[in-house]
Amino acid sequence: MNIYRIAISVAAMLAAFSASAQFRQGAYGDIYDSETVSAVKGHVRELSSAMYEGRKAGSEGEKMAAEYVEKQLKEYGVDLLSPAGGEKFGIKQESGDTLTSCNVVGFVQGYDKDLRDRYIIVGARLDNMGVQTMTVDGQQYEKVLYGANGNASGLAMLMELAKKVQTTSALFRRSVIFVAFGSSGETYAGSWYFLNRSFGDTANIDAMINLDMVGTGYQGFYAYTSSNGDLNSLIRTLEGDLLPIKPEIVSTEPYPSDHRAFYAKEIPSVLFTTGRYQEYNTERDTQSILDYDAMERELEYVYNFTLAIANQKDAPLFYPDKVPGKKAVTGLLPYYDCDQKPTFLGSSDPKKFIEQWVYHYLKYPAEAVRDGIQGRVLVEFVIANDGKVTDVKVVKGVSEELDAEAVRVIAASPKWKPAKVKGEKVSCTMTIPVEFRLARKK
Repeated sequence: MNIYRIAISVAAMLAAFSASAQFRQGAYGDIYDSETVSAVKGHVRELSSAMYEGRKAGSEGEKMAAEYVEKQLKEYGVDLLSPAGGEKFGIKQESGDTLTSCNVVGFVQGYDKDLRDRYIIVGARLDNMGVQTMTVDGQQYEKVLYGANGNASGLAMLMELAKKVQTTSALFRRSVIFVAFGSSGETYAGSWYFLNRSFGDTANIDAMINLDMVGTGYQGFYAYTSSNGDLNSLIRTLEGDLLPIKPEIVSTEPYPSDHRAFYAKEIPSVLFTTGRYQEYNTERDTQSILDYDAMERELEYVYNFTLAIANQKDAPLFYPDKVPGKKAVTGLLPYYDCDQKPTFLGSSDPKKFIEQWVYHYLKYPAEAVRDGIQGRVLVEFVIANDGKVTDVKVVKGVSEELDAEAVRVIAASPKWKPAKVKGEKVSCTMTIPVEFRLARKK
């Protein structure tokens, strides 16, 4: 006889939020790696291997790297906006030859009908310095600049971030676009081409996140925003959340990278990096120098930063200081626009409400079990300024029975501690996914 049970899949869906595991060092250290660390190591190992020959712009190695990123994004369920083999472009060189490179572009659509045509761009440099020919005592030899930290680390984080965003796409109001920029290391050609030739909705890009050299976390973790007030404010707001790592905001650019092309278009941009390192642009830039434990913590932070900026009602401004005083916020606010977010059982993380209330009291409707109906119900509700849950409604439903059960259990919620803006209690909206899944027990 088959027995059905409710699969509480939101825990898997929100696994992106989980704290990093503890890792053991030594010859058998890999067997203690978390799934994320194992994946990141695999990406870096592949992209910085000798067969890629340092991924020089326009080389066969860069092409192979683009194909690898494309393959991984496909496997993670991320839609591709670029054609097979990447979106190719040519660069005229001083010699008269044309260097051919490409961008790989992935896409995860947001759920909000009013904001899903607004975009957050997450980018990472695809290329590195390639192979250098050295002459020592009259003898020539070649050395590969493997580029494990520059920038296989950023590409690995981009791919795993894309996986997390795709897995939890029902939480993102804006759409997120992931770009591996070709021919970026010396000319930022890939990011220029994306903005000026390839992507037709540049005016709808609200912010850019650049991941470049993020593997040496033992030296620190930094955020460079070109002193953008709105982005700095968001970073400081996240300092109140229980995240395993926080970046240090720096006013001096650690090094130029693809965020510069977006800055030139007056798009608010942030570079996340662990800074310059001793092995930079040498043959010693191998996977052995990377701190994968720190990279997992950085990935969790960047995920939460991406989620926060994608869900803000108002996009960050490029010239926030030129706006004559922001008006006092009134009316019903989105969850992410509150100075102090509403809390349930002492936590502002929606995961606590989902796990300790929704899935604790949710009952799978017998009719849906009988008919084999399952799916994800997206529910929006208001947490009033007195803490009561009101106005519960289905944004995206599955069936009459499942929709009604999701609404029932959320509407029965105990009082929350309400949100605050400028010290005043306010009402705010929240949207969460409620997953119904049937699984057979053997």
